[in-house]
Amino acid sequence: MSLPKVVLGGGLLASLLAAPQAEARFGKRSDSHETSKPVHEATAIGSDRDGDPKKDDENKNRSSKTTTVSSTDDRFEFNSSASSDVGAALVGALIELMFRGMGEAIGSLGTHHGQDINNPDAPPERNSLRHAVPFSFRAGLLVSPLRGGTGLDFDAGWDARQFGVDLRVSRLVGTWEGATSRDARTLGQMHVTYSPLVREELRLRVEAGVATLDAPGALYVAPSLGASVDACLLGPLDVEGRLQMTPGPYQQLDARAGLALHLGGFMLRGGVRYLLLDSEVTPLGLALGFTPEFGLGFVF
Repeated sequence: MSLPKVVLGGGLLASLLAAPQAEARFGKRSDSHETSKPVHEATAIGSDRDGDPKKDDENKNRSSKTTTVSSTDDRFEFNSSASSDVGAALVGALIELMFRGMGEAIGSLGTHHGQDINNPDAPPERNSLRHAVPFSFRAGLLVSPLRGGTGLDFDAGWDARQFGVDLRVSRLVGTWEGATSRDARTLGQMHVTYSPLVREELRLRVEAGVATLDAPGALYVAPSLGASVDACLLGPLDVEGRLQMTPGPYQQLDARAGLALHLGGFMLRGGVRYLLLDSEVTPLGLALGFTPEFGLGFVF
């Protein structure tokens, strides 16, 4: 063997003998102190790892995002509540103004206002002419508690200087035990009026027109005549009276008298009514005749 080959073989043998023994690492740490990066323990798939900095950062970011969303929701709820409160306040203010305006209009636009006591010689204003106003509109509702039922009467009309119109609808309903929907009658009146006597304290009307009666299975139409009076009694207190009759084909007599207290354009009304109808068209079990009545109305 040549000398170079002997030297090369001796060097390889010396390096193998001087190298430390190698350890096999399969997830185990060496007993000796090492400065190498520690090896993490194996974990199950899908389980959380403790101390993972990436997971910690994600949790922090998620927490901050959740807090931000919650804060935004709180602000949104606060703004919505504030808007609702403002809207409710505006609606309340508008309703208050509307009713206040209606009250002032009703109180100031009625026909029963006296003259200025400090200047009695001054010409009367329009609203102080009472029953002699150039034009007036009226409407009212009266209830009559009849024996064996009830009566409901609605009237509306207007007067110019002497001519006018009067419309009325009366509903008679039997409420005695065993009454049905057929035990009801609807009476209607449409009159043209003429006032031969018109003064500040008095208006007298004569009326003529047609009357109707709606009975089960039949509708009656008949000529109708009447007369009515409105007169000042004491201050804002008026007396009212009315008479209406139908000669045929069915007979009807309707008379009433009462008082009306004027509170501006608003009236409180009450009195007595006498109603007579043919027995063939009277609701079953309903006793007609004298009955009290009360209600309210408006006059402008």
